[in-house]
Parts: sequence; C-alpha cells; structure tokens
Amino acid sequence: MIKETGHEGTLVENGRKNIKKQQEIQWYQNKKTVLTFTSGFFTLIGLILSFIVGNKEASTPFFALAMVTGGYHIAKNGLYAVKSLNLDMNFLMLIAAIGAAFLGEWSEGAAVVFLFSIGNTLQVYTMDKTRKAISQLMELAPKEALLKTSSGEVTVSVEELSIGDIVIIKPGERIPIDGIVHQGHSFVNQAPITGESIPVEKMLGSEVFAGTINHQGLLEIRVTKLVEDTTLSKIMNMVEEAQAQKAPSQQFVDKFAKYYTPIVVISAMIIAFIPPVAGGGDFAPWIKKALILLVISCPCALVISTPVSIVSAIGNASKQGILIKGGIHLEEAGRIKAIAFDKTGTLTVGKPSVIDIEVLAEREGEVPLKIAATLEKASEHPIGRAIVQKARYKGIMLDTSLEDFQAIVGQGVKGKIQGKTYYLGNPRLFQENKINLEVAQRKVENYQKEGKTVVLLGDDTKVICIFTVADEIRSMSKAAIEGLKTAGIKNTIMLTGDHHTTAKTVAETIGLQDFKSELLPQDKLEAIKELVKIHDKVAMVGDGINDTPALASASIGIAMGAAGTDAALETADIALMGDDLNKLVYAVLLSRKTLKIIAQNIGFSIIVKVLFLILTFMGKSNLWMAVFADTGASIIVILNGMRLLKSKFV
Repeated sequence: MIKETGHEGTLVENGRKNIKKQQEIQWYQNKKTVLTFTSGFFTLIGLILSFIVGNKEASTPFFALAMVTGGYHIAKNGLYAVKSLNLDMNFLMLIAAIGAAFLGEWSEGAAVVFLFSIGNTLQVYTMDKTRKAISQLMELAPKEALLKTSSGEVTVSVEELSIGDIVIIKPGERIPIDGIVHQGHSFVNQAPITGESIPVEKMLGSEVFAGTINHQGLLEIRVTKLVEDTTLSKIMNMVEEAQAQKAPSQQFVDKFAKYYTPIVVISAMIIAFIPPVAGGGDFAPWIKKALILLVISCPCALVISTPVSIVSAIGNASKQGILIKGGIHLEEAGRIKAIAFDKTGTLTVGKPSVIDIEVLAEREGEVPLKIAATLEKASEHPIGRAIVQKARYKGIMLDTSLEDFQAIVGQGVKGKIQGKTYYLGNPRLFQENKINLEVAQRKVENYQKEGKTVVLLGDDTKVICIFTVADEIRSMSKAAIEGLKTAGIKNTIMLTGDHHTTAKTVAETIGLQDFKSELLPQDKLEAIKELVKIHDKVAMVGDGINDTPALASASIGIAMGAAGTDAALETADIALMGDDLNKLVYAVLLSRKTLKIIAQNIGFSIIVKVLFLILTFMGKSNLWMAVFADTGASIIVILNGMRLLKSKFV
C-alpha cells in the first residue's frame, strides 16, 4: 500500500524502529543513479548529433531515450501524485517533458528530464550523507562480547547477553553493552555518547556505555541493559525519529506547496490555451511559455530548503553529545530569549565537596585532613564522605588507630586517634563540650554568609581546623553563562530549592542575571510560567527527573547529563548527554545558525522563482534556462544546508 504512493516505509516493532546497519550500496548498484547517468549519456549523444554534426533527425531517438531513462522515476512518482490527488514537482516535470515532446522540442525535453533527475539524485545523496553520522553510531558498539562464565571465557553475540552477565573488556577495546563496573579500574573515552573530550575514570560501581572505548585497565562489566535498550540504541532511535519530524518552517513549505502546485498548473493551462483561443496567435509559442512556467515554478529548492538543514544540524549535534528530538525543538532553541537553570546537578556538581581547609593551629597542612577523614572513614553521611574523598584525592593514608568512636546526632563525631581525643562537627558540638570557639567564630560566620556548611575539627581545648563543604560549582558553569550572553541570551535565571544565601553565592559567582530560592517543584513550575509570559520563548535546564513539571512547561526542556538516564532521555526536548554546560551554548548557536540558513534557503528559492517568472512573461527565458535555474537553485540550497553538518561552535 505504501509503495503505491511512491514512498517507502519502515517497520516498527513494539513502538521502536528495528534499526540494522544496511549494506553500503555503490552508485552503480542504485537503479536511479544508473538511469540518471544513462539519460545523461543519451542526451550528450543527441547534442553531439544535433549541434555538432547538424543531424537533428538522428538526434531525436537519443533525446527520446534520454527522456525515457531519466524520466522513468519522475513519471512513476508523478502518476502516483495524480492518483493520490497530491500534485508535486514530479507531476510538473512530467507535464513539461510531455509538452516538449509534443512540440518537437526533444532536446529541451531531454534536458528537463536529465537535469531534474540529476537534482533528485543529488538531493537523495545529500540527505543520505547527512545521515551518515547516525549510521556510524551503529558501528561503534561491537557485535560480540567476551562473556565470563564458570567454565571460563567465551565469545558470544551481544544479542545473547542477559542482565547480570559479567563481560570482560580488555585495554583498547570498545565496550559492547551498557553496564556497571564489577571489577577493575580504567579510563574510558565516552566521546561517542556524551561528547566529552577527556577520558572518564571508571572504578567499582561506575556506569559504562556501549560504544565507548576502554583505555588502559582490564574491566569486568556487569550487564544492566539488553542490547536493544542501551543508551546508544536509544540515541540512534531518537535521532532517526527526530530527523523524520517536520520543523515548523518545513510544515509551512509543505502547506504552501499543497496550494501552490494546483495554482501553477491552472495558470499554465490558462497561458497555453486562452490567448490562442482569444486570437493571440498560434498555440505552440503559448504552450512553450506554459511549459517554461511549469519548470520555473517547480518548487524543488523551496521544498528541500528546510529538511536538508534540519537533518544536517541534528546530525552535527548528535556527534557532539547533544540529542535534539526533532526539527520543531531545533527551531525553538534558536528562538530562545531566556534560560532558567536548576542549581543542583546542573550548575553545580550535585554532591557536597570540601571547598576550604583553613588550619588554625600550627600543624602540617595535611594532618587535620588526615584526622578528619579517619574520624569519618566509616561514615555514610554525605559530608563525611566528602571529607574522606578529599583525603583520598590528596593521597593521604588514613590512620588505623581510631578508638572510642562516637556519633553524636545532629552535631558530629568524636574519637581517639593515637590516644588523643578529637571532635569533628558543627559549632554546636564544640559549644556543648565547652571548647573555645573564640578564634574560629568570626571565620565561621563569614563562611556561612557565603552559603557554605562549616565543619570544625578540634581537640579538648581548641579548634584545630575549619573545613567548609558545599555543592561545588561546575568548572564550566561561568564560561557557559558568558557564552550564552555572547550568543544573545541576556536573561538567565536560577531556580533552586536551596536557601537564599547559597543561591545568591552561586548566582553571583557564575554571573547569572537573577535567581529564585527556596522553591518547591510547583514553585518552579509557576516561575517558568511567569518567565514565559515575560519573554515568550524560555528554556528550562535541569536533570530531567526532579524538574519534570518545569521542563514540560518551558518552551524547551533541556536535560543535563542524560546518558544512561531513561527519564531524562524520554522527557527532555533536548538532552545534553554529558555534564558539560558548554554543550548548551553549542546547541543554541547551532540552532540559531540553522534558522538563518533556513531563512536564506527559502528567501533565495523564492527570489529565483520570481525572477525567472518575470523573465518568462517577458519572453526572455527558455526551457534550458528554466531547468538550469531550478536545478542550480536546488544544488545551492543543498550545499548551503550541508554547511551545518560541519559547523563548529567551540
């Protein structure tokens, strides 16, 4: 049924495309390409016989053969268009070719068919080329995996893997499946998924993705997803679906063409028959003008102007670890006037880190950290884990002589190390134990004004060291905000549930225009609605889960660090697969350039049409000029759109 309309379909199983890598077809294996070259060959022979040898009678059969070979698919699609009452450019070309033959203008008829056939071939080639970035993703994940079993190691197809299986990844190999590190330590290049340029450290419990590259160490991976559910598979499916969606500008062009084509056909019939009938001369010159009108009016360049740009831009974004889920979202991102950010996990790392270590007593700099980490080494509290992680990062070995450890609810911990008692906790712990806070008090107040959590380390008589813990601001947050301002987005606001002091510190540090603090999810939703009223086009950037209402209410919902997060991939309009906020700047700049190129293509296509329509009515154009103009405009539009595939914004 689908083929009867001249189109092709893709089988969808369980709501998901069954994506398989298609064998690459050479040009000589493509029937359309072969027929196009054959038509060109016959056209060339006809031209040689007609203009060089001067034998027009001998050239006619070759021109006819050129029209038949090059026009086979044009005629087929044109007839399908008539059958489905959806007149398109193929129908216009079919009428033009038949009319040229009827008038005995075989050379012009062959030129119409051949050049239009070349335009179609180039269009298909270009669209296929822009999709190569997606088909190359399919080659990233290995087809086989080294499975660890009770009887040894065995190589199996990735389709045979089950959740919970242990897979061995050797240094230099690509990871075949999504999973969690079961054993080993290494660095993994995640660029194909997240766009990160620097390899990411992987250790016990770390998440890994299919298609990424293991650099140094041997890893054992416990499988967490089946092959069809991996992050890579979802990216491929979503990008293909995104490329198939029509952008607003493309919908406009389609609606325009729906009414435009019948108007052109009726106008051509009026030009062909009304003047001669009214006594305006012979039929032949008027029919020829009508045919030229049909060729010139064919909206090839106009129709291709948007999809080639959209597909190119989405392909470019996917290679950068940016998943844009459709042309409508790509265009919306280019019109954004304000961006709202969640704080935790977006502008900040999302977990507490030790920011300051200020030693008050005269000791070696690392000793207080060693003492504090020793006291917290068994802690499950986020602040305790942050202190232990800081010590490990500095390569500090923890003391093993901890005795009489005691956790004091709401205050901190205490214990003996090498026979000496130490306290670690908030100022209240020291007040309760009558430990002098005079030296530390003002410093504590200053740190708290900065929105930092203060942890004190001391002994029975004094405070030894002040640690501050906070959700660390991402290193690229400030640069990303500056990049957005450069891109033309001056209105940036942070929406957070944190208290006012912390929010103010983060906003001022990274240069946000405004912030709102102590917000519940419903408060964020209301804040987004207000921003939309003020700025019209507003984006919300969050983690894709906790901020779902706000993401859904914004003009564009953008999820941060969406790799491996099903909810983020499903809910967001745009997903930044990694945690790099600079990718947001890249997406905005790419979207804005896409809008400019689409506008250029549409404007150029219409100007060319209007110019040659004027020349036609003035009697200054012919079929050759019409075909060259139409095909040339299409090629220029295609090449202009393809620039988006190679554009860089770094």
